[in-house]
Amino acid sequence: MSVRDVTDLYEEFGDDRLPPGQRETSRFPVLSKSGTPSWSPEDWEFEVWGAVEEPLSFSLSEFEALPSETQRQDFHCVTGWSRFDNEFTGVPFPALAERAGVRDDAAHVMFHGFDGYTTDLPLAECDREEVLFAWELDGEPLPDDHGGPVRVVTPHKYAYKGAKWVDGVEFLTEKRLGYWEKRGYSDTADPWNEERYS
Repeated sequence: MSVRDVTDLYEEFGDDRLPPGQRETSRFPVLSKSGTPSWSPEDWEFEVWGAVEEPLSFSLSEFEALPSETQRQDFHCVTGWSRFDNEFTGVPFPALAERAGVRDDAAHVMFHGFDGYTTDLPLAECDREEVLFAWELDGEPLPDDHGGPVRVVTPHKYAYKGAKWVDGVEFLTEKRLGYWEKRGYSDTADPWNEERYS
């Protein structure tokens, strides 16, 4: 299986692959707002709605059957650690957006997790091939504690912008703050500018 290496993405944002204030680790610490929620493959459903021409709904098997790719990415946590060379497999954001037919007045995206988590990004920051709805990590199904069955990965942002346990994408015509953003975390979350808190 071919793997697309996007670990040079940092060149668009800064001089070093490791953003300032980060330390590299081979571990993958687990952080969440309220623990790992339970789910079942039969009940999981992924929805796309809001400022789109074609609202979408997928079962897990339908979602995993969508065109996907594997990318080698870096992962930056706002708490100060980075993990290099993660291989995530999933659906690139632009492919899903194209399928839904995003309206011209759409400007922001709210990701929804089934644990109640939300996070918002401008549409332009999401509409990148490196933003994946990932269901595999390093060739294995994404573990529940890392957001399985599906999580968003945003290698150009701190990882709280990549919702775990994601089951919905809402296209918005204006900005709406998500869970951590309402609690003082940066809305822009650029690791190379150390945009941790607003």
